[in-house]
Amino acid sequence: MTITKHFKYKYHQGSTTTDRGTRMYEVQGLRMPSVTTILAQTKDDEYIRTWRNKIGHEEADRIFNLSSKRGTAMHKFLEKHIQGTGYEDLTEIGVQAKPMAQKIIDVGLTPVSVYYGSEVTLYYPGLYAGTTDLTCLHNDKDTIVDFKQANKPKKKEWIDDYFLQTSAYAMAHDYVYGSNIEQCVIMVCTPDLYYQEFKIDGAELRSWKHKFLKRLDMYYEKKRDYKEEKQIDTNKLLKEFEKEANERANIQSTNK
Repeated sequence: MTITKHFKYKYHQGSTTTDRGTRMYEVQGLRMPSVTTILAQTKDDEYIRTWRNKIGHEEADRIFNLSSKRGTAMHKFLEKHIQGTGYEDLTEIGVQAKPMAQKIIDVGLTPVSVYYGSEVTLYYPGLYAGTTDLTCLHNDKDTIVDFKQANKPKKKEWIDDYFLQTSAYAMAHDYVYGSNIEQCVIMVCTPDLYYQEFKIDGAELRSWKHKFLKRLDMYYEKKRDYKEEKQIDTNKLLKEFEKEANERANIQSTNK
């Protein structure tokens, strides 16, 4: 299956650096923390600490490193497929990752007719940035797509960070490019090729945007001790996003 590239948006390029353990993006002359850094530094990690203590730090590190490498390899296969270029990875990790990517291609990407960008840097000026796996037309809706590898099947209540991450990307995309991202789709595959798909849209997407803004506020509240000066009114930001989205929807409806 071939996915057609549509140059609907002219995406800005970004670069990343690490500063005191914080991943930072530089885009259009602006320097911003990554979405994953914001989430990591504002989450309750009691569950992770308990899990690491239970199985031992050495085993926990082994599992984490293996998962990270497998996920990176799976993403590379998917990126090259979407871009229409060939790719092979004959390492042990690559051999594991290729059928996982193929499962996502065969099942998850079937509703994708057009894509706008792959491995796209998205940013909300001065506040945050990140890289989304795919921006596309999914079932005729402008969509943020994120690919995830998982060691075992997920339950929806376990993946809050996935929803927070993609909703942050949707807000950034809408703000910078004047778009109306209607949904976020998370495509998950395990090493034994169990595929899952999670989608947020409508009121649920707006709710996750609001939750992310709360986490963003928490992040900058902590950073004020390090001479950061950000003052964020999360409710004001969310209302601005919704107002812009409603205006765009009204314009689109009028033009039909």
